[in-house]
Amino acid sequence: MRIRRTRHLLALTALAALALTACEDGTGVKDEGASHPASSTARAAQPTPDKDKGTGTGTAPAKDTTGSAGSSGKGGTTDGKPGGNSGAGTGTATGGGTGDEAADSRVLCNGSNTRVTAQTVARPLNHMLLTVTNTGSKTCDLTYNPVLRFDEMQWVPQAAKETQPQAVTTLAPGESGYAGVLLSAADGSGDGGQTAEKLTVAFQGYTPNSDGGASATPPLPAKGVYYDSSLAVTYWQQDMDDALSW
Repeated sequence: MRIRRTRHLLALTALAALALTACEDGTGVKDEGASHPASSTARAAQPTPDKDKGTGTGTAPAKDTTGSAGSSGKGGTTDGKPGGNSGAGTGTATGGGTGDEAADSRVLCNGSNTRVTAQTVARPLNHMLLTVTNTGSKTCDLTYNPVLRFDEMQWVPQAAKETQPQAVTTLAPGESGYAGVLLSAADGSGDGGQTAEKLTVAFQGYTPNSDGGASATPPLPAKGVYYDSSLAVTYWQQDMDDALSW
């Protein structure tokens, strides 16, 4: 029994000696150092300078990439608003041009933007033709009928209702409109006949008898124009034949 106990104690003593030898030759240090790779892995997961610039992968580059898009003006600003350059440029170019053009595309024809002539014609008898040519840069409207005044006359010639067109006579730049004038009765039934040396042509606005702007004073023939109480005019016409067919 003693021999067995002695052998057992010797075995335990040998194991203890081996353990002490392992500690002294650095094996324990290596075991403690085995935890360092885990610490190195944790540091590698943090943003590096390159990743902060958006060149790597991970959470930080995603944020920086969004910021870069905003600063370039293509994707938006860093606060999430649309890029100002492309939006403002498109809105200004489209809105401004369409609005101004729509507002200024049509004006009234009057003495300031047209050339007006008055000439007597052989047929029909005792008639005169008024021609209005658009000399402006915008389309203009000839509304209703011309308002005529020979010399200092105190009455207004009437417009023949049967000559009223279906639509307003509209003149593009360079185009002409017309009106016929019955100067006197062919059968001599008119009274108060006299010769005029001056003619004033007034224009109407978009409501009857409203002011349409500057008047015109086209020259009359050197011998003047004879008229009587039969004096009347047509509405403005797009075609010269329509103005003289009455």
